[in-house]
Order: sequence, then structure tokens, then C-alpha cells
Amino acid sequence: MLSQLVGEKGHVTGIDMTEDQLKVAQMYIDYHMQRFGYKKPNVNFVHGYIEALAEAGLEEKSYDIIISNCVVNLSPDKTSVLREAYRVLKDGGELYFSDVYSDAIIPEDLKANKVLWGECLSGALWWEDLIRLAEEVGFCKPRLVTASVITVGNKELEKLLGDYKFVSATYRLFKLPKVSEKRSCLVMYNGDITGVEESFEFDVQFTFKVDKVTEVDDDVANILSNSRFAEEFTFQPQGVNTSASGGCWAKPKVSDSFPIMPYFLSFCLSVMHL
Repeated sequence: MLSQLVGEKGHVTGIDMTEDQLKVAQMYIDYHMQRFGYKKPNVNFVHGYIEALAEAGLEEKSYDIIISNCVVNLSPDKTSVLREAYRVLKDGGELYFSDVYSDAIIPEDLKANKVLWGECLSGALWWEDLIRLAEEVGFCKPRLVTASVITVGNKELEKLLGDYKFVSATYRLFKLPKVSEKRSCLVMYNGDITGVEESFEFDVQFTFKVDKVTEVDDDVANILSNSRFAEEFTFQPQGVNTSASGGCWAKPKVSDSFPIMPYFLSFCLSVMHL
């Protein structure tokens, strides 16, 4: 999928710590090259650890986006994972990833349980630690995309876990230039992103409708204007009138007070589905 999304002139690098997984992935490189009509492969796979991307040959400021699905929680050194992701991303780059988070810090005795760790539970970060670690490494404040409650469904494991609760959540973490200006402003989505021409869901707080003016805070304005989305929006400083708005303002889907809390979002979604 990523090979197709970046196009023939783009490039995708996959990394895994297990040789067997890499061999399986490499078997399908030629298949997808032909399927997408490319003259040469635009994908390569490397053996390595996400905590040590430099050792795997991934250079500083060489990638536009990193995508991960339920992998970070399996790492014993999540700070190094985030630090390495930050290092290899270009300015304006993004770490877009789904993972499992807990509602409190998991104690060491549960972390030592191999079954709970293998089930992606005892290795889960307390979600507030993710926010802290991300900002310590240098990322801007994480943006929550979606979240859902995890049901363990195993009485033995539930007994071990006690009152600990878990959610699956997707966050966007952006690496922005250190000198980038931060100020709130009005933005208008131009509708040029393929597949989401009419409406672009950025995160739980903001869904941008084409040709509709939306007021965004300084964090979001900074992200949009200094990332790959810069050309997809028209920006106007606060206080400047525009006839393009037509008096229509897009409304955030979630209160401004809860832009990063996965448990609040998962609760809201659960109530909506009752």
C-alpha cells in the first residue's frame, strides 16, 4: 500500500528485527512493482532495531513520514524509539502510529510477564508518558487521531491486570523546524489531497471541509504550515477578513480541552455506539 501511495518516484524503507519476516516481505517486492506498473522497485527492507535506526543505515533527516502499527509497545526502550524516529525525519516530517496505551504506569512485575508482554499489554505506555517523552525528544504536542477501548477477553489475564485499562490509539507526531513561528490563524483546505478532496480529517479536533475557513490554534497552524500539508491550505493571520469563508466555520469534533486524551475519546465513541 505504501509503495503505491508514494508513487514510482517515492521510496519506502521497511525495517524488522527478524530475518524471517524480512524474507517474506522481500518475496513480494517484484510482484508489487509489476502490479503498480513501476519500472523498478521503490521499496527496500533492512534488518535492524527501531531503537537503533542508525545502525541499520538510516540517515539523519532522510524520511518524510514514519508509519508504525502496534510495535512501539513491544520495545523496552521507547525513548530511544522516539529519539531515533525524530533523528531520521526531515523537518516537517511525521511519525504516524497506532499503539496500545494504559491508563496508569504498568508495574515491573506485570512487565516481566511474557504472556502479557506478548499480548501488547504490559509493555504499553501510560498515555501521559507518551506526551511527555514525545515533547522531551523534540516533537510537537502529539495529535490524537482515533482511539478505542481494548477488551482483553481472557479471565486469567484480566485477573493479572486488575484495574488497569487499555486503549488502542493513533497519534500524529510532527518534527517541526526550531525557528518556526507559532501563532493562531485561519486556514482553508484547498481540497487537493487525493481521496479526501471534500473533507480532510486531521485529528479528533479538526476536520477541514474544502473551501471552508477554520480557526486553528498556534500548534495546528505551525504543523500545517511547516509540514507536507503546507501547500494544501491557504493561511491567513487572525484578524484578517476573508470573503472566502462565507460566514461558515468548521466545528471541532471534540472539545478543545481534550485534543490528546485517548480515554476521553474512546468513552465518547462508546457512548455514541450504544
